[in-house]
Amino acid sequence: MSILQRLFYALVILLLFNSGQTLCHTKGIRPRRSANNKQLPANMTRAQLSEQQFIKWVKFVGHLKHSVFKTAKNKLFPSFTLTVSKNPATGDFTSIQDAIDSLPFINLVRVAIKVHAGVYTEKVNIPPFKSFITIEGAGADKTIVQWGDTAQTPGPRGQPLGTYASATFAVNSPYFIAKNITFKNTTPVPAPGAIGKQAVAFRISADTATFLGCKFLGAQDTLYDHYGRHYYKDCYIEGSVDFIFGNALSLFEGCHVHAVAQLTGALTAQGRKSIMEDTGFSFVNCKVTGSGALYLGRAWGPFSTVVFAYTYMDNIIIPKGWYNWGDPSREMTVFYGQYKCTGPGANFAGRVAWSRELTNEEVKPFISLSFIDGSEWIKL
Repeated sequence: MSILQRLFYALVILLLFNSGQTLCHTKGIRPRRSANNKQLPANMTRAQLSEQQFIKWVKFVGHLKHSVFKTAKNKLFPSFTLTVSKNPATGDFTSIQDAIDSLPFINLVRVAIKVHAGVYTEKVNIPPFKSFITIEGAGADKTIVQWGDTAQTPGPRGQPLGTYASATFAVNSPYFIAKNITFKNTTPVPAPGAIGKQAVAFRISADTATFLGCKFLGAQDTLYDHYGRHYYKDCYIEGSVDFIFGNALSLFEGCHVHAVAQLTGALTAQGRKSIMEDTGFSFVNCKVTGSGALYLGRAWGPFSTVVFAYTYMDNIIIPKGWYNWGDPSREMTVFYGQYKCTGPGANFAGRVAWSRELTNEEVKPFISLSFIDGSEWIKL
């Protein structure tokens, strides 16, 4: 078979595969061409018109499903249960990774892995085809998984691991659930400006993940909320710089976010790259405390999207609230909003002009499970 024939067949297969995919609901939406030959509405600048059009877009997409993903069909009841214990006499395995490795290459049933109390010093990875895994600890203060890699730690080939591979616990398969367990990166808080000290405690790189009563402990880049729709309920997240970061679509409800920055830190670094993506972070009924001077977020992506609603903010919040990542052009495209937040750090008066105090209508898409299509796959 010639190279051209192989390329032709590969293209046909790719088209057939994609034909069954649902399209992102923002598919086809494009910014309108500039109406240079038309006058702007009275008393409105071009920037204000752009702002008005963007708010209309936010309202529009808030009423639609995030159909960049297929309909989620979760399996909630475990078909069988494995136990992990430091004591070989009381568990099926003595390490979490051994329990995961025991599952078939492609796992299609819900498996509960119950981890007894103890500190498990191991690096854990769940591969892409081992779906429907539940990891349940004996309590977040009793069951701890920890490791100490950083971005500059040498990998198997002697090259630095990088941020992605530094994770203590990495999940690459959908329908993951974690309950009552701590994920920790033991790397101490780095000095300001230190290079290569990104140290991930947990990375989630898959759709439809739920975290209940978990703790994520680290410093720089603690929680890599990489990809997919995720729900964090009653969790504790600790770090210094960009310690909740990534390009996922995630709802944080009732969570305690605690900064351990020595000088200046940042809570979020959301990585939305374009208006076509369905990603963003929403914090609802949360609490922000800690040390240092903290930005609510930095614009890692040019369309970075973060909302805080009904959230208590301690006096560590920098009055400006947000940082443009050194790129003023991002101020026109990011979406940073607050709604009815409380505490000494919640005062909106000092915020940057390109953040928003949201109205009742504008906040609606961000404050319920519909933000992540949760009714499809979350059953608490």
